[in-house]
Amino acid sequence: IPGLNTLGISLVRIDYALYGGLNPPHTHPRATMILVFLEGTLYVDFVTSNTDNRLITKVLNLGDMFVFPVGLIHFQFNIGNTKVVAFAGLSSQNPGVITITNAVFGSNPPINPDVLSKAFQLDKNIVTYLQSKFWWDNN
Repeated sequence: IPGLNTLGISLVRIDYALYGGLNPPHTHPRATMILVFLEGTLYVDFVTSNTDNRLITKVLNLGDMFVFPVGLIHFQFNIGNTKVVAFAGLSSQNPGVITITNAVFGSNPPINPDVLSKAFQLDKNIVTYLQSKFWWDNN
């Protein structure tokens, strides 16, 4: 919304597909996000920072709100059979977004598969396969 420019906030409308619509795990390194839920049923979560890595979850229904603290990994998943509509407000006009899978498996140049194999305790062939699947426009 152009009127928000220079006010230090952002606003976004998010439409989720029927059951299974996903806003994948990501983080906003420069903003806290508040999600206002308008329609459908949405499963949301975030993970606290090291060393607890505690998962905080909630199922949102009409009129519910949820806050995602700055920099924490979070996602939203449509668990209902109807469309989902939400608005998110972010505490920065430039909140940034880092989609975890694309950053880790789709970096350019790629992260050494030996590193990812060890970090995720995966066979190197699986890492190489995942690296072939993730890139910035893999919608």
